[in-house]
Amino acid sequence: MLRVNERPYPFHEGMRLGELADRLKPGADILVLNGTPASRDSLLQDEDVCALIKIGEIPSAIDMQHTLEARHGRDVQRLFKKASVGIMGIGGLGSAVALSLAKIGIGKLILADHDVVVLSNIHRQHYFIDQIGMKKTAALKKTMVRVNPFVSITALDVKLTEQNIPELFGGVDVLVECFDDPTMKAEALRAALQHLPEMGYVGASGVAGYGDGNTITCKKIKAGVFIVGDGTSEAGDSSGLFAPRVGIAAHHQANLVVRLLLGLEKNK
Repeated sequence: MLRVNERPYPFHEGMRLGELADRLKPGADILVLNGTPASRDSLLQDEDVCALIKIGEIPSAIDMQHTLEARHGRDVQRLFKKASVGIMGIGGLGSAVALSLAKIGIGKLILADHDVVVLSNIHRQHYFIDQIGMKKTAALKKTMVRVNPFVSITALDVKLTEQNIPELFGGVDVLVECFDDPTMKAEALRAALQHLPEMGYVGASGVAGYGDGNTITCKKIKAGVFIVGDGTSEAGDSSGLFAPRVGIAAHHQANLVVRLLLGLEKNK
């Protein structure tokens, strides 16, 4: 059996890659055999993995789902597709969390921020030079659609408060706090604990500088509620926010989202 564009296809002795392309994707521009570009006359072997690509063609939602299921497992991916996650603040942490979750096919993402992209964001946040001056919500949604156009993205250009957080994120499975402001961190956690007690929650505290990445850990506050970071480091004149360490924390957060969605943290 062959695997062609992440789907099984019967193997027959004497098959060549070009013949396969003519059958399954006529006009394919690039043929890849076991991870390496190959010619049309390449002879196929049983269990080969083939990719047939038309340059510029956007895969269908079904193709994307098949690919993610092949990589993550069908049951896991179908759970991801049904899941919804809210992200409060889409700066260094939030933009990385959002893109990570879009890549794995989380079905619905709600992003909230009221800032615009400025030059001082570019060194650690997932924006581009030509997006300077755009609202972060619009800029990040545009990038995420290029990564995975089949994720539902709701972008809220709004200043979050302790009062409106429960209303805006009341229906999500997991809520991720990605603020820079310590006051907003406290307000968001308080809002979640008081008004969204059944929801998974992943916050952050202490991600500045260039210290040992292993000091960034995941601390459990209570069932389903976690804080990621070292708990102490703050951004200052001699210890700013650096993309590598912020990225470590952001991906800790995204991984906790996955674990919460899969029910792996219920009894811990």
